[in-house]
Amino acid sequence: MMGIGVEILEVVKPWLESLHGYELRGEYYRTTWRDFLTSNETLIFLALLTAAGIYFGRNYLTSMPKWMGASILIILVLLSPLNTSLWGSWLDSPLIPGEYFPYFFNLEMLQRAFIAAIMVTIVAGFLGVFLLIQNLALIGDGLAHVSFGGVVVGVVYGATQPLDYALVFSIVSAILIYELQSRGILTGDAAIAIFLTGTLALGLVILRVKGGGLTTDIEGYLFGNLLLIDEVNLDRIALISVIAVVVLSVMRSAVLACAIDPLAARIQGLPVRIVGLIFAVTTAAVVVSMVQVVGALLVTALLVTPAATAKQVGHSFRSCLIWTQIFGLTSVIGGIYLSAEYDSGSGSMIALFAAVVFGIVVIGKSAIQLIIRTNVN
Repeated sequence: MMGIGVEILEVVKPWLESLHGYELRGEYYRTTWRDFLTSNETLIFLALLTAAGIYFGRNYLTSMPKWMGASILIILVLLSPLNTSLWGSWLDSPLIPGEYFPYFFNLEMLQRAFIAAIMVTIVAGFLGVFLLIQNLALIGDGLAHVSFGGVVVGVVYGATQPLDYALVFSIVSAILIYELQSRGILTGDAAIAIFLTGTLALGLVILRVKGGGLTTDIEGYLFGNLLLIDEVNLDRIALISVIAVVVLSVMRSAVLACAIDPLAARIQGLPVRIVGLIFAVTTAAVVVSMVQVVGALLVTALLVTPAATAKQVGHSFRSCLIWTQIFGLTSVIGGIYLSAEYDSGSGSMIALFAAVVFGIVVIGKSAIQLIIRTNVN
């Protein structure tokens, strides 16, 4: 019986392979931008996207001066990818660029890694927004180091799935951290710091005493290695991702209420402690699912950086969620592309790409604000 991750892969595999290329009269052709943009599926998606943009932006569109609307429409028509006189050579180039990156779309081992990275990014984006609201940006980093201690214990003692140990370590630590903070025994990030350093030190000591030092597999868990993702790990990542998205969607209002004003939430009858514990366990599980994609040392890159970037441009909770997905997926796809083409670690390249995107957005926002202030004055 296939697990949920493998089933998802079987569903999206034909689509991934179609993005890479297609067979026609016994010959194999790479899919070009022209093929992609003129396909029925893409045209339907663009129509739905346009309709959604008009619906959600109708208030702004109706208040826009006519000359501005006409100018935007003319620019969009001129710059449209279907304008062959301007984009002719580009339209005939492969849809998936690069020498090695296209293999993520037609080799099952790399397809598995790519789908896992996408799923992790989506759920990390949702969770990251909630963490920023609660000023818990460091909890992901702390639990990632805790999970590394669990991984080391599993590897040293011969576990076939070391991440199962990491999951137990992280969930127990998340519960204890929450209890220490909620009971006032430790305040701020003190509990996170203690568990971070304690479990990391435990892992390093066990590794030195029993494991013989840092191995290639251990490095993969530290810095991320997409090639470590087998079918079992894909199933685990998919299951955690689905459960986390469902939990966060169902408990969104309760989590936000408890984060903004726990006392008022308690007066209203919300089970603040239960909500906090469920959120802590969900965070721990999501962090463990991210370890193989970006590594224990770089979890914050996907958990916090896209959400922090979205906060620069989003003006509401919903818009921040949408922008987080855009920045997160851009960082992961761009990071995987660069790591494949330049033979660098996937985790470090994804983290670097996310940081660069954050820097560009912050600088761009500051420049726009400066121009507006200058024109007003």
